[in-house]
Amino acid sequence: MEVLSMIGLIGGLVLLIILTMKGVNILMAGPISALLVALTSGMPLFAQLADEGEANFVTSYMTGFTGFIMSWYLMFLLGAVFGKVMEDSGAADSVSKWIVDRLGMKYAVLAIVIACAILTYGGVSLFVVAFSVYPMAISLFKQADLPRRFIPATLALGSVTFTMTSAGSPEIQNWIPIEFLGTNAYAGWEVSIIVAAFMAIFGYWWLSRIIKKAVNKGERFVDRESDPTFDTKRNLPNPFLAMIPLVVVLIISFIFHDKLAQSALIIALLGGVIATYIVGRKYSKNFWEAFSAGTVGALIAIGNTAAVVGFGGVAKNVPAFTTAVEAMTNIPGSPLIGAAIAVSVIAGMTGSSSGGQSIALPLLAPHYMDMGVNTEALHRVVAISSGALDSLPHNGYVVTTIQSICGEKHSAAYWSVGATTVVVPLLGVVLAIILFSLGLGI
Repeated sequence: MEVLSMIGLIGGLVLLIILTMKGVNILMAGPISALLVALTSGMPLFAQLADEGEANFVTSYMTGFTGFIMSWYLMFLLGAVFGKVMEDSGAADSVSKWIVDRLGMKYAVLAIVIACAILTYGGVSLFVVAFSVYPMAISLFKQADLPRRFIPATLALGSVTFTMTSAGSPEIQNWIPIEFLGTNAYAGWEVSIIVAAFMAIFGYWWLSRIIKKAVNKGERFVDRESDPTFDTKRNLPNPFLAMIPLVVVLIISFIFHDKLAQSALIIALLGGVIATYIVGRKYSKNFWEAFSAGTVGALIAIGNTAAVVGFGGVAKNVPAFTTAVEAMTNIPGSPLIGAAIAVSVIAGMTGSSSGGQSIALPLLAPHYMDMGVNTEALHRVVAISSGALDSLPHNGYVVTTIQSICGEKHSAAYWSVGATTVVVPLLGVVLAIILFSLGLGI
């Protein structure tokens, strides 16, 4: 039975990836793939068919699904609304025009990466960063005449690589290890600086080459009716005033992060929406219409992400998952290599970087700490490795960014996303292990 359960777990994950890549709606692909995992493990489908205390398919899936919505709905809602009102007020166009005028259209991609990196390192949720920066990204890609299918990879490079898992980052991926290892957010900072610089420079260089290759083949920006419009004759707010809402979000989230954790984003984004209204109300086309559009976008985005989280909720309750976790957390050899593999694989199975850490660390931390492994090195390796295989095609952030926010097809947009968010972080964790093994930062 356990062998069949393992086949089902792997098969369900593969099916979820295939369906996602083929463009099947994730709200359908998620439960179908989870059902395969449940059936091959002999999991009862309904609570009425399960013994007391026994997991069942519907409850496991919906607990994951609704739990994510309960935790994140207000952040998704305000994040989507913030992005829409930034677009409607002309603030996004104003900021993007100012950046282009200073950097030149040649560095449009770099401008987006920098904007995402600043917001992410400032504590703004990864999902919210994608919502907020997308209007500016569309504007810049249109002006630079670059293929729009690379926007998701550009947003992801600035959000979920060198900033998300770096020392000092307020993102949850950098904070989870603290509870288990007794470290702090700046653990292994010497190595972290080097690895972050490598991921940023190499990732940008590689993405630029991929985009240049596509342009040389004749790909160009293609307009859509649903796109934010960049009207060159339109009066725009002063670019420095237009940046105020972004600064407001950054400052408020930084001030309240330690005390309120992710709830600080509710205050920060609400402040950003209010600041956008104040700064751009006389330039706004229809503020309340933008509000409504953001609300609809948020519902679609959070539903897509929750569908993947629901799959993870079922996967965690089958025997094969427990077996896989035990195997991953007992890998012989270097503890840093073992921890990196364990966290990466579990994050890939659940489609969640934070999920990979939360499942692996309670098992890994006591064992490795008893062995005398340097906790700062372990903290940094675990953090970086959690941000690699988690970004497979079924990852909630990936699905939301590609399909819901950017409106692209997985088959066209994912490969560049995979290059920047899977391959680059994998190289980063290898570099981190090498540097720690050489004694740097220990």
